[in-house]
Amino acid sequence: MRFGLTILTDLPWAEARPRWQAAEEMGFDHAWTYDHLVWGGLPEAPWTTATPVLGAVAQVTSTIGLGTLVVSPNFRHPYLLLRDAQALDDLSGGRFLLGVGTGGNLDSSILALPELSVRERVDRFQEFVETLVALRDGDHVTRDGRWFSVADARTLPPLRRTPLLVAANGPRSLRFAARVGDGWVTTGPNAESDEEWWSGLAAAAATYDEARAAAGRGPAPRYLMTDAAPRLARHGRFALSSRGYFEEVAGRAADLGFTDLVTHWPRPDEPYAGDVAVLEEVARDVLPGLRDAG
Repeated sequence: MRFGLTILTDLPWAEARPRWQAAEEMGFDHAWTYDHLVWGGLPEAPWTTATPVLGAVAQVTSTIGLGTLVVSPNFRHPYLLLRDAQALDDLSGGRFLLGVGTGGNLDSSILALPELSVRERVDRFQEFVETLVALRDGDHVTRDGRWFSVADARTLPPLRRTPLLVAANGPRSLRFAARVGDGWVTTGPNAESDEEWWSGLAAAAATYDEARAAAGRGPAPRYLMTDAAPRLARHGRFALSSRGYFEEVAGRAADLGFTDLVTHWPRPDEPYAGDVAVLEEVARDVLPGLRDAG
Protein backbone atom coordinates (compact mmCIF):
# COMPACT_ATOMS: atom_id res chain seq x y z
CA MET A 1 0.00 0.00 0.00
CA ARG A 2 1.09 3.56 -0.72
CA PHE A 3 0.36 6.52 1.55
CA GLY A 4 -0.48 10.15 0.88
CA LEU A 5 -0.85 13.36 2.84
CA THR A 6 -3.20 16.23 2.02
CA ILE A 7 -1.98 19.74 2.84
CA LEU A 8 -4.53 22.55 2.60
CA THR A 9 -3.84 25.88 0.89
CA ASP A 10 -4.92 28.08 3.81
CA LEU A 11 -1.38 29.00 4.89
CA PRO A 12 1.11 31.43 3.33
CA TRP A 13 3.77 29.71 1.26
CA ALA A 14 6.48 30.49 3.81
CA GLU A 15 4.58 28.37 6.36
CA ALA A 16 3.31 25.73 3.94
CA ARG A 17 6.59 25.01 2.17
CA PRO A 18 8.18 23.15 5.14
CA ARG A 19 5.12 20.90 5.36
CA TRP A 20 5.35 19.83 1.73
CA GLN A 21 9.06 19.18 2.10
CA ALA A 22 8.46 17.27 5.33
CA ALA A 23 5.89 15.04 3.61
CA GLU A 24 8.61 13.95 1.20
CA GLU A 25 11.24 13.62 3.90
CA MET A 26 8.91 11.49 6.04
CA GLY A 27 8.55 9.04 3.18
CA PHE A 28 5.01 9.63 1.97
CA ASP A 29 4.44 8.44 -1.56
CA HIS A 30 2.25 11.34 -2.64
CA ALA A 31 1.02 14.72 -1.38
CA TRP A 32 -2.20 16.46 -2.34
CA THR A 33 -4.30 19.55 -1.97
CA TYR A 34 -7.88 20.62 -2.62
CA ASP A 35 -8.79 22.92 -5.51
CA HIS A 36 -11.32 25.61 -4.57
CA LEU A 37 -11.99 29.31 -4.67
CA VAL A 38 -13.32 29.00 -1.12
CA TRP A 39 -13.47 25.72 0.78
CA GLY A 40 -16.63 25.12 2.80
CA GLY A 41 -14.67 23.47 5.61
CA LEU A 42 -12.81 26.73 6.31
CA PRO A 43 -14.98 29.41 4.66
CA GLU A 44 -13.38 32.31 6.56
CA ALA A 45 -9.78 31.21 5.97
CA PRO A 46 -7.34 32.63 3.42
CA TRP A 47 -7.25 30.34 0.41
CA THR A 48 -5.39 29.79 -2.85
CA THR A 49 -6.10 27.48 -5.78
CA ALA A 50 -4.20 24.25 -6.23
CA THR A 51 -2.30 24.62 -9.49
CA PRO A 52 0.09 27.49 -8.60
CA VAL A 53 0.76 25.94 -5.20
CA LEU A 54 1.62 22.56 -6.74
CA GLY A 55 3.87 24.32 -9.25
CA ALA A 56 5.79 25.81 -6.33
CA VAL A 57 5.87 22.47 -4.50
CA ALA A 58 7.32 20.80 -7.58
CA GLN A 59 10.33 23.10 -7.32
CA VAL A 60 11.13 22.29 -3.67
CA THR A 61 10.59 18.50 -3.82
CA SER A 62 12.09 15.84 -6.05
CA THR A 63 10.48 12.42 -5.60
CA ILE A 64 7.03 12.64 -4.04
CA GLY A 65 3.93 12.45 -6.24
CA LEU A 66 1.88 15.68 -6.31
CA GLY A 67 -1.82 15.85 -7.00
CA THR A 68 -5.24 17.42 -6.78
CA LEU A 69 -8.04 15.96 -4.66
CA VAL A 70 -9.95 17.11 -6.54
CA VAL A 71 -10.31 19.48 -9.49
CA SER A 72 -13.97 20.04 -10.33
CA PRO A 73 -15.97 21.72 -13.11
CA ASN A 74 -17.37 24.24 -10.63
CA PHE A 75 -14.97 26.92 -11.82
CA ARG A 76 -12.64 25.23 -14.31
CA HIS A 77 -12.89 24.51 -18.03
CA PRO A 78 -11.31 21.22 -19.17
CA TYR A 79 -9.10 22.94 -21.76
CA LEU A 80 -7.60 25.29 -19.15
CA LEU A 81 -7.20 22.30 -16.84
CA LEU A 82 -5.35 20.39 -19.57
CA ARG A 83 -2.91 23.27 -19.98
CA ASP A 84 -2.38 23.51 -16.21
CA ALA A 85 -1.85 19.75 -16.03
CA GLN A 86 0.71 19.88 -18.85
CA ALA A 87 2.60 22.59 -16.99
CA LEU A 88 2.52 20.68 -13.69
CA ASP A 89 3.59 17.47 -15.40
CA ASP A 90 6.61 19.30 -16.81
CA LEU A 91 7.45 21.23 -13.63
CA SER A 92 7.31 18.08 -11.51
CA GLY A 93 9.23 15.86 -13.88
CA GLY A 94 6.25 13.57 -14.42
CA ARG A 95 5.13 13.40 -10.77
CA PHE A 96 1.74 15.05 -11.21
CA LEU A 97 -1.45 13.11 -10.38
CA LEU A 98 -4.71 14.59 -11.69
CA GLY A 99 -7.63 13.85 -9.39
CA VAL A 100 -11.02 15.09 -10.63
CA GLY A 101 -14.47 15.07 -9.06
CA THR A 102 -17.86 16.75 -9.03
CA GLY A 103 -16.89 18.89 -6.02
CA GLY A 104 -19.20 20.85 -3.76
CA ASN A 105 -21.50 23.67 -4.79
CA LEU A 106 -19.89 26.62 -2.98
CA ASP A 107 -17.54 27.71 -5.76
CA SER A 108 -20.34 27.65 -8.33
CA SER A 109 -22.63 29.68 -6.09
CA ILE A 110 -19.93 32.30 -5.50
CA LEU A 111 -19.64 32.71 -9.26
CA ALA A 112 -23.45 33.06 -9.46
CA LEU A 113 -23.70 30.08 -11.79
CA PRO A 114 -27.11 28.45 -12.22
CA GLU A 115 -28.00 26.04 -9.44
CA LEU A 116 -27.94 22.44 -10.64
CA SER A 117 -29.60 19.31 -9.35
CA VAL A 118 -27.38 16.44 -8.23
CA ARG A 119 -28.10 14.64 -11.51
CA GLU A 120 -27.17 17.73 -13.53
CA ARG A 121 -23.95 18.15 -11.56
CA VAL A 122 -23.00 14.55 -12.32
CA ASP A 123 -23.93 15.06 -15.99
CA ARG A 124 -21.75 18.18 -16.11
CA PHE A 125 -18.86 16.38 -14.44
CA GLN A 126 -19.00 13.50 -16.87
CA GLU A 127 -19.00 15.89 -19.82
CA PHE A 128 -16.07 17.71 -18.19
CA VAL A 129 -14.06 14.49 -17.92
CA GLU A 130 -15.00 13.25 -21.38
CA THR A 131 -13.87 16.57 -22.87
CA LEU A 132 -10.65 16.41 -20.87
CA VAL A 133 -9.97 12.87 -22.11
CA ALA A 134 -10.62 13.93 -25.70
CA LEU A 135 -8.13 16.77 -25.29
CA ARG A 136 -5.58 14.50 -23.64
CA ASP A 137 -5.82 11.90 -26.38
CA GLY A 138 -6.13 14.11 -29.46
CA ASP A 139 -5.24 17.36 -31.18
CA HIS A 140 -7.33 19.89 -33.11
CA VAL A 141 -10.22 18.84 -30.86
CA THR A 142 -13.72 20.14 -31.51
CA ARG A 143 -16.60 19.32 -29.17
CA ASP A 144 -19.95 21.07 -28.74
CA GLY A 145 -21.30 20.20 -25.32
CA ARG A 146 -24.06 21.36 -23.04
CA TRP A 147 -21.57 22.81 -20.56
CA PHE A 148 -18.14 22.67 -22.21
CA SER A 149 -17.16 23.26 -25.81
CA VAL A 150 -13.89 23.61 -27.71
CA ALA A 151 -13.24 24.53 -31.32
CA ASP A 152 -10.13 23.18 -33.04
CA ALA A 153 -8.29 23.11 -29.71
CA ARG A 154 -4.55 22.51 -30.02
CA THR A 155 -3.22 20.26 -27.29
CA LEU A 156 0.53 19.92 -27.85
CA PRO A 157 2.54 18.86 -25.95
CA PRO A 158 0.62 15.62 -25.31
CA LEU A 159 -0.47 14.75 -21.78
CA ARG A 160 0.05 11.01 -21.78
CA ARG A 161 1.74 10.02 -18.55
CA THR A 162 -0.34 11.94 -16.01
CA PRO A 163 -2.77 9.51 -14.32
CA LEU A 164 -6.41 10.62 -14.42
CA LEU A 165 -7.94 9.66 -11.07
CA VAL A 166 -11.74 9.92 -11.04
CA ALA A 167 -13.59 10.44 -7.77
CA ALA A 168 -16.79 8.46 -7.33
CA ASN A 169 -19.03 7.24 -4.51
CA GLY A 170 -22.42 6.33 -6.00
CA PRO A 171 -23.14 3.49 -8.46
CA ARG A 172 -23.51 5.67 -11.56
CA SER A 173 -20.29 7.56 -10.85
CA LEU A 174 -18.45 4.35 -9.97
CA ARG A 175 -19.30 2.85 -13.34
CA PHE A 176 -18.14 6.02 -15.07
CA ALA A 177 -14.88 6.12 -13.11
CA ALA A 178 -14.21 2.48 -13.96
CA ARG A 179 -14.76 3.15 -17.66
CA VAL A 180 -12.74 6.34 -18.17
CA GLY A 181 -10.27 6.73 -15.30
CA ASP A 182 -6.74 5.49 -14.75
CA GLY A 183 -7.62 5.12 -11.08
CA TRP A 184 -10.45 5.60 -8.59
CA VAL A 185 -10.72 8.03 -5.67
CA THR A 186 -13.41 7.74 -2.99
CA THR A 187 -14.38 9.24 0.34
CA GLY A 188 -16.82 6.41 0.95
CA PRO A 189 -20.61 6.55 1.34
CA ASN A 190 -22.89 8.42 3.70
CA ALA A 191 -23.52 6.19 6.70
CA GLU A 192 -24.92 6.17 10.21
CA SER A 193 -21.98 4.34 11.78
CA ASP A 194 -18.40 3.37 11.06
CA GLU A 195 -19.35 -0.23 10.39
CA GLU A 196 -22.06 0.84 7.96
CA TRP A 197 -19.49 3.06 6.26
CA TRP A 198 -17.00 0.21 5.88
CA SER A 199 -19.74 -2.06 4.58
CA GLY A 200 -20.80 0.56 2.05
CA LEU A 201 -17.19 1.06 1.03
CA ALA A 202 -16.85 -2.68 0.39
CA ALA A 203 -19.97 -2.59 -1.80
CA ALA A 204 -18.61 0.41 -3.73
CA ALA A 205 -15.31 -1.39 -4.32
CA ALA A 206 -17.17 -4.42 -5.66
CA THR A 207 -19.24 -2.22 -7.98
CA TYR A 208 -16.09 -0.52 -9.26
CA ASP A 209 -14.34 -3.83 -9.91
CA GLU A 210 -17.36 -5.27 -11.72
CA ALA A 211 -17.67 -2.18 -13.89
CA ARG A 212 -13.96 -2.20 -14.62
CA ALA A 213 -14.13 -5.82 -15.75
CA ALA A 214 -17.25 -5.18 -17.82
CA ALA A 215 -15.40 -2.39 -19.63
CA GLY A 216 -12.58 -4.81 -20.44
CA ARG A 217 -10.11 -2.95 -18.28
CA GLY A 218 -7.69 -4.43 -15.78
CA PRO A 219 -7.06 -3.54 -12.12
CA ALA A 220 -6.37 0.11 -11.34
CA PRO A 221 -5.06 2.09 -8.35
CA ARG A 222 -7.74 2.76 -5.73
CA TYR A 223 -7.31 5.79 -3.47
CA LEU A 224 -9.21 6.08 -0.18
CA MET A 225 -9.47 9.56 1.35
CA THR A 226 -9.96 8.54 4.96
CA ASP A 227 -10.94 11.85 6.54
CA ALA A 228 -13.06 13.60 3.96
CA ALA A 229 -16.04 11.24 4.11
CA PRO A 230 -19.37 12.85 5.10
CA ARG A 231 -19.65 10.43 8.02
CA LEU A 232 -16.54 11.88 9.69
CA ALA A 233 -18.26 15.01 10.94
CA ARG A 234 -20.86 12.96 12.79
CA HIS A 235 -19.49 9.52 13.53
CA GLY A 236 -15.94 9.04 12.35
CA ARG A 237 -12.49 9.91 13.60
CA PHE A 238 -9.47 11.58 12.09
CA ALA A 239 -7.18 8.80 10.80
CA LEU A 240 -4.22 10.35 12.62
CA SER A 241 -6.06 10.68 15.93
CA SER A 242 -3.72 7.93 17.15
CA ARG A 243 -1.17 5.48 15.84
CA GLY A 244 -3.44 2.56 16.61
CA TYR A 245 -6.40 4.01 14.79
CA PHE A 246 -4.30 4.76 11.71
CA GLU A 247 -3.08 1.16 11.68
CA GLU A 248 -6.68 -0.06 11.95
CA VAL A 249 -7.88 2.15 9.08
CA ALA A 250 -4.94 1.18 6.87
CA GLY A 251 -5.44 -2.51 7.56
CA ARG A 252 -9.14 -2.45 6.78
CA ALA A 253 -8.54 -0.41 3.60
CA ALA A 254 -5.93 -2.91 2.45
CA ASP A 255 -8.34 -5.78 3.11
CA LEU A 256 -10.78 -4.11 0.70
CA GLY A 257 -8.14 -3.90 -2.00
CA PHE A 258 -7.27 -0.21 -1.74
CA THR A 259 -3.79 0.46 -3.06
CA ASP A 260 -3.43 3.99 -1.64
CA LEU A 261 -4.52 5.68 1.58
CA VAL A 262 -4.65 9.47 1.90
CA THR A 263 -4.94 11.35 5.20
CA HIS A 264 -4.38 15.01 6.15
CA TRP A 265 -1.69 17.08 7.80
CA PRO A 266 -3.00 17.58 11.36
CA ARG A 267 -4.40 20.99 12.23
CA PRO A 268 -4.67 22.61 15.69
CA ASP A 269 -8.45 22.89 15.28
CA GLU A 270 -11.19 21.14 13.34
CA PRO A 271 -11.31 20.04 10.64
CA TYR A 272 -8.55 17.42 10.88
CA ALA A 273 -7.59 18.40 14.42
CA GLY A 274 -4.63 16.34 15.58
CA ASP A 275 -1.06 16.25 16.78
CA VAL A 276 1.87 16.47 14.37
CA ALA A 277 3.73 14.13 16.74
CA VAL A 278 1.29 11.36 15.76
CA LEU A 279 1.95 12.06 12.09
CA GLU A 280 5.69 11.83 12.68
CA GLU A 281 5.32 8.60 14.67
CA VAL A 282 3.16 7.02 11.99
CA ALA A 283 5.62 8.02 9.25
CA ARG A 284 8.62 6.76 11.20
CA ASP A 285 7.30 3.58 12.84
CA VAL A 286 4.14 2.49 11.01
CA LEU A 287 4.39 3.15 7.28
CA PRO A 288 7.47 0.97 6.68
CA GLY A 289 5.80 -2.02 8.31
CA LEU A 290 2.53 -1.50 6.46
CA ARG A 291 4.38 -1.33 3.16
CA ASP A 292 6.26 -4.54 3.97
CA ALA A 293 3.00 -6.25 4.94
CA GLY A 294 1.45 -5.21 1.63
